[in-house]
Amino acid sequence: MRQLLQLGLVAFSMVWAALAAPGMLQAQAPAVEKQKISPPTHYKERMFAPTMSYHGANWLIRDNREQEEHCQTLLKALKLQAGQVVCDMGCGNGFYTLRMAKLVGKTGRVLAVDIQPEMLHLLDLRAKNARVSNIQPIQSTVVDPKLPDGEVDLILLVDVYHEFSYPEQMLAAMRKALKPTGRIALVEFRLEDPDVPIKLEHKMSKEQIMKEFSPNGLKLVDEFEELPWQHVMFFGRDDAEADDDAKAQNKSSSKRGSRDGKLKRKKTAN
Repeated sequence: MRQLLQLGLVAFSMVWAALAAPGMLQAQAPAVEKQKISPPTHYKERMFAPTMSYHGANWLIRDNREQEEHCQTLLKALKLQAGQVVCDMGCGNGFYTLRMAKLVGKTGRVLAVDIQPEMLHLLDLRAKNARVSNIQPIQSTVVDPKLPDGEVDLILLVDVYHEFSYPEQMLAAMRKALKPTGRIALVEFRLEDPDVPIKLEHKMSKEQIMKEFSPNGLKLVDEFEELPWQHVMFFGRDDAEADDDAKAQNKSSSKRGSRDGKLKRKKTAN
């Protein structure tokens, strides 16, 4: 009987504590509600493609990939330089990550981002085997690539953006990670070309790309059309030019102020 009374008092205390702290109940409610909300399936009338599983990782390092996609040509078009901080977004098992790491050299760094820990594990094994040490693996979420703010020179997305289930949030995070002069290199299979042997949901058109990138603070700064199957479109922050103009204006104002000061001092001396 005494044990039953003790259990009853414990249960009463727990209920009273919850009532006395409604914030705790309110904090739990959104978490429950989030579980009931299904993730989005479309953006700007485009249906998201399913994420490629790590079980298919070997396809990323297939022997004929260079022949099919001209990967070395893409790497040259990126114009990477020693010492840069670059990101391989959706890096998988590191096909491009390892190549980028060599191009930016020991003074540079590659942020290798993927949502699947298994992919990052495969990348780590390949990096150790190749004795490459300037790679930083980052496990992202569906809304946050977990990149440092304002530090990245280039973010490379090869056939991965179309799989994002929260593109607006990811675009905002990537834009925030770019340096003022930083670029996003978007590589996607051409939807406009029916001869590209890829499923439709894994292709994108230029029109659709512009429809999604432009409203999210990114502007098209360059294009590369020398790959056999893929679009290559370079985007920068839409405020980059404004920043450059502001710097030029401030520099001009500074020179003018200095010149006016010299004239004023000359007149005073006379």
